[in-house]
Formats: sequence, C-alpha cells, structure tokens
Amino acid sequence: MSDETRSDMYAELAALGPYEVHPGHALITMVEPHPGHEYAYNRWYEDDHYYAGAMAMPWMFAGRRWVATRELQELRYPEKSAVAQPVGAGCYLSTYWVTDGRYDDHMKWTVGINKRLNRDGRVYQDRTHVFTAFQDHEATVYRDGAAGPRDHHALDHPYRGLVLQVIDAEGAGQRSGLLEWLRSRHLPKRLGGSPAAMVTVFRPTPLPGDRMTYVKQVEGVDTRLTLLWFLQEDPRECWTEHFTGLDAAVAESGLGRVELVAPFIPTVPGTDLYVEQLR
Repeated sequence: MSDETRSDMYAELAALGPYEVHPGHALITMVEPHPGHEYAYNRWYEDDHYYAGAMAMPWMFAGRRWVATRELQELRYPEKSAVAQPVGAGCYLSTYWVTDGRYDDHMKWTVGINKRLNRDGRVYQDRTHVFTAFQDHEATVYRDGAAGPRDHHALDHPYRGLVLQVIDAEGAGQRSGLLEWLRSRHLPKRLGGSPAAMVTVFRPTPLPGDRMTYVKQVEGVDTRLTLLWFLQEDPRECWTEHFTGLDAAVAESGLGRVELVAPFIPTVPGTDLYVEQLR
C-alpha cells in the first residue's frame, strides 16, 4: 500500500511551504441541477463529492454548502445579470477555504482527482456550473472589530445565512479603487447595525487549461470582485432593510456595477431538506 500511495512523500510535503491558518484562497461554486435531478444531485454531492472532490484534498481546510429555495431565488437582483441567466439559476452554492500560498499545490491535486472521479463514473453530469471559480482573498471586513469569529472560522460557525454579491469594476485599472472603497468606506458603513458579522472579499483566478471540460473558463478575472456576507439571521428576515439597494450604492460610487446579489441558507448535511422547495 505504501508504494501505491507514495506515503513517504507526504512527510516531505508537510514539512515544506506555508501552513498558516488563513483563507488565502477560496473555491466558490454555484450550481444548478437539471430539472428532475434535484434529489439525485443533492445526494451525490453530499454523500460523495463534497468529501472525495473537495474536503479530502490537501490544503482545503473548511467547507460549507448553501441552498436557495424558490423564495430566496426570487429575492435576487439585478434581473439582467452577467453571472446568472436567468438570475434565479444556481440554487446550490458551495464555499471552501484553501490555505494561503497553497493554491498551486491544491490545484494540481484537484485537477488530478477530478479526472479520476470522472473516469470512474463518480461525477454527476446532470447539472450546470453557473458561477464556479477559485479566488484569491483580498480583504475581510468585520462588523464588531476583534470580537467574534474570524474569517477562517466562517464556514464552521453556525451562520444562518449567506449573501453572494458579485461586482464588476468598469475596467481592470479601476478594480483596485473599487476594492479600496469597499474595504475602507462602503462595507464598514453597511455593516454597522447589520445582521452580517463579516464580509470576505475575493478576486477570481483563471482555471487551468487542463480543467474538466464541463466547467467553463472564469470570466472577469481582471475586473471582478466576489463578496460573501455571513449573516446571523435568516436573509428572508432582514432582506428589505439591509440588502436591497446594494446595486445602487455601487453605481453611485462610479467604480463598478453589481452583477448579482443572491441570498442563501445553509443546507443540513445528510438530509434532503429544502430540495422540495427549489422549484
């Protein structure tokens, strides 16, 4: 068994390179199971792929799945989205943290294992990747300063909801200005009195050329920012007061445009809860 798994190499790999506890990178993937395949997709992802295709991999140290029921899908905006067409597409969202500085190591493993899973018939085909990208961490803004969970706790802490926000800068040269405005002005102001304890900000990176063919190349790698708002309340209970108008605020800044604001609630692992509420 040692020769087959090259176990001796693991000690060498663990002794080298960065290993700080920090979400330096993320995999954020929003997927739409094809109509009639919702239950089968959910069981495949939870029973197999979440582990064999994600959490069992080196340097991916936290993960959580989220779901948007029909009621939550109807809260999304803008109606004309560059991310989701129609805007309600993508009822499942999975988020994963990857150790800072380990993106290349993890990517080599994930390409290899996904090719193997596909070859072995362990990849569910009746689904569409609406928004899937590995992303680099740019900032985390906290509502309560040093109090409360840190960003590396975010996928393990029992948050009751998450809002995915995607913003495109007007051009590649404007993204740094957009990021600074978000980090220093907009997000601190918006978080005050908000049910969101923190917002993490990422920028997408291009997928490798040898990725699986069913995952399209990432768009907006030079202009896009992806925000994850971690909520202590169900998004349906605070949507109107706290999460409408995010597109107008960004537009008024003149730094970019919001392409998606989408609320989710956490799945309950090992169950099919919420599947009957997707359509």
